[in-house]
Amino acid sequence: MAQRNGNRRALQVIPEPERTTPAPTAWGKRRVLLLNATFEPLTALPARRAVVLMVCDKADAVHEDPNGPVVHSEGWSVQLPSVIRLRNYVRVPYRTRVPMTRTALMLRDNSRCGYCGGKAETIDHVVPRSRGGAHGWENCVACCASCNHRKADKLLVELGWTLRTALVPPTGPHWRLLATVTEVHPTWLQYLGEGAA
Repeated sequence: MAQRNGNRRALQVIPEPERTTPAPTAWGKRRVLLLNATFEPLTALPARRAVVLMVCDKADAVHEDPNGPVVHSEGWSVQLPSVIRLRNYVRVPYRTRVPMTRTALMLRDNSRCGYCGGKAETIDHVVPRSRGGAHGWENCVACCASCNHRKADKLLVELGWTLRTALVPPTGPHWRLLATVTEVHPTWLQYLGEGAA
């Protein structure tokens, strides 16, 4: 506070409020399944991009999420959908190899341990990486923590273990999509094929 002489007013210095970046909205982190005009799954979009496609009349809502937020603007409001569909067909280049991610591997193995059949919590390299094993579909399996700890860096023949299923890379466009997401909304499953269920 600064004072001036005599009867003049006291000048008060008010600090400028701190500027903070606004917190991201809850719907800003959500993903929306984008379908081609033929109902083929293409990708999982950020919710903001999905709303923009709908506002620009490039996509229509297929499934509204009853538990999802309502997005407002000055002139309209929309229930955030879980699935949208493009109005015009988009040709997508075909890729033969599906990238392996933790989510996609868990879906391939139905979240079941490849050794005991229990609930899988982690991923194991069948041939340990310390012994030259690759990090790929043919050498990775969903695994429970107990089996992963007991197996450590041993080979299956050293333990007398066998795998419950063959380790094959999945095929199909929905698997490429699943390799890019961390969770799958229940309404997506009917569009993603048998492997996603």
